[in-house]
Amino acid sequence: MPKMKSKGAVKGRFKVTKSGKVKCGRPGKGHMHAIHSGKDKRNLRNAIVLKGTWAKLMKKMLGA
Repeated sequence: MPKMKSKGAVKGRFKVTKSGKVKCGRPGKGHMHAIHSGKDKRNLRNAIVLKGTWAKLMKKMLGA
């Protein structure tokens, strides 16, 4: 049975931590920063930790 190829787009956007959690950056950091308050901008810095079905799918796509 051949191995599943890892997805290049997913490799650039998601990361599996040492404990097996899947992390990714938050959307909305590209442009139009004037509409965000300082609190919003600070919260955009924090990574999202995926759980459940999405984490399972991303791990499969990463080949982890």
